[in-house]
This record gives sequence, C-alpha cells and structure tokens, in this order.
Amino acid sequence: MEKKYLKLNDIDAYKTAFRLSNYVWVIVTKWNNFAKNTIGQQFVRAADSISANIAEGFGRYTKKDKIKFYRYSNGSIMESLDWNEKSIVRGILSEEEYNHIISELKKLRKELNQLIKFTDQRLSI
Repeated sequence: MEKKYLKLNDIDAYKTAFRLSNYVWVIVTKWNNFAKNTIGQQFVRAADSISANIAEGFGRYTKKDKIKFYRYSNGSIMESLDWNEKSIVRGILSEEEYNHIISELKKLRKELNQLIKFTDQRLSI
C-alpha cells in the first residue's frame, strides 16, 4: 500500500485563501489610481499574504514553526477585514463584493483554526 502525503493544494484554507486573493486582485485592478495606490495595494498584499503564509508554514519542518506561519495568516485575515471595511465605507467596493470577501474571510478563519488544530494534534515534532 502506497503512503499518501498531504499536499499544499489538499489544504482547504490554502485553496480558499488563494481564490480570495485572486478575487481581490481582479477587483482592485479596476479601481482608479488613487484608490489603487492607497487602499488597493495594501488590500492585495494582505490578501496575498494569507495564502503565502500558509504555504510557507506548510513547507516548514517543525510543528511550532508551521503553526507560527499559520498564525501570521490569521493576522493577514484581520488586516484584510480592515481593508474590506474601509473599501465599502469609502464607496470603492460594491455591496456584493464586500459581502463575498467578508464571507470568505470568516470561512477562512474557521479553516485556518482547523489547520492549526490538526497540525498541533497530528504532528509529533
């Protein structure tokens, strides 16, 4: 029987974060230059950072190191929530875009917490 190893694309939190970051990218590229240069760049960086930190944590060797990067992702989720709020208040996000992003960020928090719990319970080092 062949042993199956977990791959990055098997992780729900990673897949959700990756899709969300691309969704945010598409939206921000349509904004005017002022909105792009103030909120947009930081919103994209925060959203991109979620999946990037999950990927980096996945590539780490020890449980403690992995969880540290997964927690960095949680910080990027919170930052993305802040940029999402600012974007709707300032009238540069539609209600539909805002709701989709907030829904995905809430889902991501749950998936990320599950990943941290799984990593903590299943890895020995």
